[in-house]
Amino acid sequence: MSEHIKCLIIGSGPAGYTAAIYAARANMAPVMYMGLQPGGQLTITNDVENFPGYADGVNGPQMMEDLKRQAARFGTDIRYGIATAVDFSVQPRRVTIDETVELTADAVIIATGASAKWLGIPSEARLNGSGVSACAVCDGFFYRGQDVAIVGAGDTAAEEATYLANLCRKVTMIVRKSEMKASKIMQQRVLDNPKIEVLFNTVTDEILGEHSVEGVRVKNVLTHETREIPLTGFFVAIGHEPNSKIFQPYLHHDEQGYLKTVPGTSKTNLDGVFACGDVQDYTYRQAVTAAGSGCMAALDAERYLAASGIH
Repeated sequence: MSEHIKCLIIGSGPAGYTAAIYAARANMAPVMYMGLQPGGQLTITNDVENFPGYADGVNGPQMMEDLKRQAARFGTDIRYGIATAVDFSVQPRRVTIDETVELTADAVIIATGASAKWLGIPSEARLNGSGVSACAVCDGFFYRGQDVAIVGAGDTAAEEATYLANLCRKVTMIVRKSEMKASKIMQQRVLDNPKIEVLFNTVTDEILGEHSVEGVRVKNVLTHETREIPLTGFFVAIGHEPNSKIFQPYLHHDEQGYLKTVPGTSKTNLDGVFACGDVQDYTYRQAVTAAGSGCMAALDAERYLAASGIH
């Protein structure tokens, strides 16, 4: 099977759906393949309270369903499927879906997002969304005045620990090694904060709680002693991995794999290929910034198609 598409959007979530809304309204006949996790990371987020327009907050999956319906309303062809290979050395660009469907596209918008790295323990997956989170900025508000823990040692972990300390009664920071990887200034902010306790040489043994987080059992890697800490929120800040592997042979990217775009645009190093959302944003990673960059990608694609004489 082979098909030619005017505007192909790879991936869903706030970036992909916003790109689809704008592209459809501009008569670009967008086709979206939703990817491995339709709706993106927000589908595993219970409550979203920081997206404009939802005065009472919104359930993450419901918000993604709202965006999907809005994109479909304007004519986006939304399909299940995963991009498994691309050939961006030719024009029109070639994309393979589910290893069998061959597509060509005049414009490609990449909105494949990034996946949080997890510890990989069963209780973490079981309690994900019930006290376990990979985004302190998204979910820290729900733990005001409570005790929480955060795992990680880099700048993001240090920044999120400081953020949580402004909201929570106490923050326990779990660091595997004898020192943090964070920059000196970020380390100092953590160490100087009386509401943050740093446990060095420590790993998470188990997250405790049946239906929601009630505590964490940690183990000292030097003494092998374990202890249980009562708390209600457990944040994982050991990094994100952009879903960009199949694009990397063709598109400029940083050492972590985030796709590089021309500053102030969604343009990549290849004409007609655009990137938006968390696959190219290692700084903010918020639903609202992803949506904004999805808008940019659709507008950039529209202008590219017009300049190329493609109608």
